[in-house]
Amino acid sequence: MTTTTKVTGAAVPARGDFIGRHGHRLNEIGLLAAIALLYIVLGLTASGFLSLDNQLGLLRNAATIGIAAWGVTLVIIAGEIDISIGPAVAFASVIVATGATEWNLGVIGAILVTLAMGVLWGALAGWLRARFNVPSFITTLGLWSVLGGMALYMTDALPVPLPESALLDVLGGSVLGIPTAALVMLALFGVFAYVAKYTAYGRSVYAIGGNAAAAQLAGLNVTRVRVLLFATTGLLAAITGVLLAARLGSGNGGAAAGLEFDVIAAVVIGGTALAGGRGSLGGTFLGVVFITVIANGLVLLGVNSFFQDVVRGLIIVGAVLINVVISRRSAANRLA
Repeated sequence: MTTTTKVTGAAVPARGDFIGRHGHRLNEIGLLAAIALLYIVLGLTASGFLSLDNQLGLLRNAATIGIAAWGVTLVIIAGEIDISIGPAVAFASVIVATGATEWNLGVIGAILVTLAMGVLWGALAGWLRARFNVPSFITTLGLWSVLGGMALYMTDALPVPLPESALLDVLGGSVLGIPTAALVMLALFGVFAYVAKYTAYGRSVYAIGGNAAAAQLAGLNVTRVRVLLFATTGLLAAITGVLLAARLGSGNGGAAAGLEFDVIAAVVIGGTALAGGRGSLGGTFLGVVFITVIANGLVLLGVNSFFQDVVRGLIIVGAVLINVVISRRSAANRLA
């Protein structure tokens, strides 16, 4: 129920409602300020950071995280989690390469089979979650192990070269100077932002994340929504795998290692609550940019690659702590 305060005869929102409604905007403003500060600092300290080639590289790297992050945002808003992204991307890259060569499917056929398989393994995880109430962490952890193991088993941990193809050249290259993967990322961002904000499905995702039992009683098909959520992340992981294989020129079972952590970090840094019910695609977009800029800056500054993982871990923990503090303050102010 909305609480109001009377001021000279007019009803205005109470402080708690203001924070609840605008807290994510404050988070996004803070992220914009942080990204601007990073650009200033890295522009002054990291040689080549502001060059055109590096900025295009940033877009390409952001796409690897961002495409999957759009789907994971909705998954986490719904109160679930998907930690299978990294191995799923690697397995998809192996399937498209193997399909185009050993299975003689042709490039287009291999891509379609890869996308279909992505939907299937995602839907399976969602069905296990919805039908048997298996925690999504467990279902996607199992998927993480199965897909990662299959990717390495099928390739003996060796790259599988892709055939020469004009389509793959476009997918792994650029269109009008902009990386194709970045264009795909931006197009999908527009689709997911619209779905989350303006469709019944998007409202259902938020409702389930807020209170799944109440959403079920209100007539929402929670099972169908959960299956669709994970099928979507499977599809997005497959798309990322195809684009990554096209970029590298091969499928690789060891590719995208740790990608799931970057994706989850971007979503949480963007303000999506791990408990579900709150989040936005705009915030995730900024989270993707933030994570990508930091990773790029660490490389240009010559920071040890192992220590980069330390920095990433500290960022994830810090983001979760900030998220928890904001959520608690927002809840406290609503009760005030």
